[in-house]
Amino acid sequence: MAEKKYVRPEQGIAVPSLSELRGRQSVRATFKLSGKAIEAISVAAAHMGIKQKSLFDHLIDDVESLAVVARGIESKRFLRLKRVQKTFVLSRRTLCSLEEVSKDFETPRDALVEYSIARLLPVIEEERKKHEKRKKILEEIGNYLEQGEEISEKVENALGEEDMLSEKLKGAVSTLRGAYETMASFVEKGKVIEQF
Repeated sequence: MAEKKYVRPEQGIAVPSLSELRGRQSVRATFKLSGKAIEAISVAAAHMGIKQKSLFDHLIDDVESLAVVARGIESKRFLRLKRVQKTFVLSRRTLCSLEEVSKDFETPRDALVEYSIARLLPVIEEERKKHEKRKKILEEIGNYLEQGEEISEKVENALGEEDMLSEKLKGAVSTLRGAYETMASFVEKGKVIEQF
């Protein structure tokens, strides 16, 4: 039975129940997963800038989605996978959802986690394709920046450093350089997805 939520009459604000607060508490759980699943969760977290715990909470916390995953599990195929033991941090509520569905569908927890992580594969593939496009676009922007720097230098040589056109163009090129460096850093971080 769910704990009752209390509302403070003076503010009309719901006060969280003790079980809700405990449900958000972080716990460690160990699973035996394929190398591909472990790599997928790591790559997705690193590339998207999302904590692994948040990914687990998103993928596993929803009992209805987890039940759909449980119905699609091919136990014999799962048992043939070469698996490695790995410990992850997730919320207590996520772990409870996982155990509830595992019990209800008589499905191993590890299989539920493996198949839930597999839901990330299309997202990772889409991001990998975008990463390749970003690299090409970044190269074009780099060429554009180089041209801008050359033009800025010519204008400065022709009109002087303190000329209004020189100053404005130099400022624009400087802004572009800052944007380029930020984009280049983002693309560099994305390299983690290239080999997946």
